[in-house]
Amino acid sequence: MKCFVTFLLAALSLNAIAQTNPNYNPDYDANGVIGVDDLLGILSTFGDTWDSGDVIVGCTYPAAVEYNPSANVDDGSCTFLPDCAGVINGTSVVDECGVCGGDNSLCSDECGVPNGDNSTCLDECGVPNGDNSCVDCAGVANGTSVVDECGTCDADASNDCALSCGDLFYHEGYDYSTVLIGDQCWFAENCRYLPEVSPSNEGNTTDPYYYVYGYEGTDVASAMSTSNYATYGVLYNWPAVMTEGICPSGWHIPSDEEFTELTDFLGGESVAGGKMKSTYGWDNEGNGSNSSGFNGLPGGIRYAPFCEESLGGVDLNGGSGYWWSASESGSYSWLLALDYSVDYVSQSPDLDRDFGFSARCVRD
Repeated sequence: MKCFVTFLLAALSLNAIAQTNPNYNPDYDANGVIGVDDLLGILSTFGDTWDSGDVIVGCTYPAAVEYNPSANVDDGSCTFLPDCAGVINGTSVVDECGVCGGDNSLCSDECGVPNGDNSTCLDECGVPNGDNSCVDCAGVANGTSVVDECGTCDADASNDCALSCGDLFYHEGYDYSTVLIGDQCWFAENCRYLPEVSPSNEGNTTDPYYYVYGYEGTDVASAMSTSNYATYGVLYNWPAVMTEGICPSGWHIPSDEEFTELTDFLGGESVAGGKMKSTYGWDNEGNGSNSSGFNGLPGGIRYAPFCEESLGGVDLNGGSGYWWSASESGSYSWLLALDYSVDYVSQSPDLDRDFGFSARCVRD
């Protein structure tokens, strides 16, 4: 029936175009358009019946955007779009690699390999998918530089502290000057580690106390802004000088034996003082030559009360300099002392641990 209807509709249309009999008019409903309604009217004239479900109007072109596979009568609604290559009704599409008309063969992984699985990427060491772990301390792939015992990134790993000793060494916000004396690398200035500060009349032998010569307050920032702090550093009681943080990692407060190694290298106790004292700051022209580079300054001391009536205080700035060692002798600790009046160095287990002395660090 569908085929017959389609044929009949086409025949009517052609007959209307080629009609020579003016009395025959296929436009049954006289609307100027020959269509399904005209066909239905003609069929009714012959007493035939029509199943409206046999006619489905729509776009019948498969390549069209509006294509309706169920339609059997085209209604002129079809529109056509170009493919990715710009061809109307073309079949080219963009593949997974983003290529128009491609076959997915040009995709590259993170390593630049077509259709790769990222398994061939090389790190700076030439290792596939490596983590650059072969880069040495100087940042050179497969390099040979390592950090030596002096804390220096050294290509020959000689552990020769002379390679770096003499450079500035940063610790706790300050760049310390360093000096090589014999085989020892020393801070060339006093420690400035100051987590807190106390007036000179406070202190004991069990708790850490920190003092700045001439400053009698408790504000760290104010103490650090003084000229004495900048020049002489901090005075520490024994518990304070033994706390972690006073020396950076790889450095320590020297033992009495290490002080002895220093003075022996400088010619012994009787002359080492003149070589260790700074060339300025000592009373009565008692300056040294500082030929060692130790640059010992007369930072003075914080002394403890000698009796209940004595409150303690600070003294001898300009006249003497005292430095704690890490060596103990009973309830006393060894120290090294320099004096303005002589070139002699004194090392002794003298005085109590609540006194405040300067401190130096030596490299491990």
